[in-house]
Amino acid sequence: MDRPTGTHQELAGFLTRLTEVLLGVSGEGAEQVERTVRRAARDCGGSAALLVVPDGATVTVTSHGRTTTAGVRAFPEVFRLDRVVALDPLLAEVSAGRIGAAEADRRLAAIADAPQPYPWWLRMLGIVLFSVGFAPLMQATWYEVWTTAVLATVSAGLAVGAERVPRLAVLLPPVAAVAVSVIALEAFAGTPAHGGPVLLMLPALFYFVPGDYLSAAAAELAAGYLTTGAIRLVYAVFLLLQLYVGVLLGLVFTGTPRHSLFDVAAHGDLPRWMLFLSWVVFTVGTVLSFAVPWRLLPALLVLVYLTVGVQSVGTWLFGEFGGTFVAAVALGAAAGLLSRRPGMPPRLVLALPGFFTLTVGSLGLRGLTDLAGGHPIEGFRDITKLVTILTVIAVGLLAGAVIAELPSGRSSAPPAGPSPAPSAGTPVAAPAPPAAEPPDHRSGPW
Repeated sequence: MDRPTGTHQELAGFLTRLTEVLLGVSGEGAEQVERTVRRAARDCGGSAALLVVPDGATVTVTSHGRTTTAGVRAFPEVFRLDRVVALDPLLAEVSAGRIGAAEADRRLAAIADAPQPYPWWLRMLGIVLFSVGFAPLMQATWYEVWTTAVLATVSAGLAVGAERVPRLAVLLPPVAAVAVSVIALEAFAGTPAHGGPVLLMLPALFYFVPGDYLSAAAAELAAGYLTTGAIRLVYAVFLLLQLYVGVLLGLVFTGTPRHSLFDVAAHGDLPRWMLFLSWVVFTVGTVLSFAVPWRLLPALLVLVYLTVGVQSVGTWLFGEFGGTFVAAVALGAAAGLLSRRPGMPPRLVLALPGFFTLTVGSLGLRGLTDLAGGHPIEGFRDITKLVTILTVIAVGLLAGAVIAELPSGRSSAPPAGPSPAPSAGTPVAAPAPPAAEPPDHRSGPW
């Protein structure tokens, strides 16, 4: 079958738009953006070179004896994973030669402009469920669960409202932290018997905690992408500081002394079946909050329970850090292998809910609030733990990604017939890469 042909302008337009969309969902880091765009360029009979930073890229496209360079800017986020899911089948058709650059660009524009798959009230419900499912990790009490439902409704309303009010979106993390802090301190943190105020606030703020950015930054640094990793790390820390400042402003507005910020947990009264069920609530919330297609819920639940189970057994055998590392390896490998199956989404979508169960970012906010409350030992302990677990998770996910790639066995010799595309996505028929550009054997950050 002859591949559809297109002009240089059409290919340059397609690859530029592709880079912009990938930057907007760059939870897997800069390396995955480069690999995907270069592969799409080869599939269309051209070549591409990229210089990527977290919120921008320079794309140089060469084809038909011409070269075009374009600059792209896009704010990185992971709140529209439906675009990631829709992108994989499109790139599979490009790789198989069924559509050319012009048609691919048209369909990519439709993906980029598609509305949210869930109405605003379902997204609000998703953020509430996301927080309520996480609450038992902080304190296994009924009080924690129902107060989180109230506080998370406030956070969810602000998050959904920010989509219609761009000025609010700029200040969303500190505004949400102030609102949650004030309500928690005034209405729910009256007695130490219900646990520390920090533990009451954290589940409702978990949606804004940049654990995914922190882990992606560590993975990029480990993979040698120093600029992107350092920038993403600084941005993640800045988001944590905004939440921290919001909590402190809540203390100021309520007149609460700073030493009241402690995170001693109350005695748990939740039955074990509720702790088990909380992960279902959490995963359903993740699907609705991050615009994941509903059909993927069973697969995500399997990966969440796999991560939780491996982490529990690993912690019992090797301690907390060892258990977290083993769980990250298992999650990275399982998500990578599962993403190869026809109809399954990329690794980022599959791994995200399981990654959240490892709760990186919350440690950073707990450490900062402990320091602000005059508890230096607990604060530095949490921050040190954050740095260690952050590195453990990043290395574990990298190791899992490498393990997932091992069975594919790439060969430098051209295959006799159609071969799978060298990504972790859906296998499709594709020609071998040109000999002038050797395949990239490094794995993505996840």
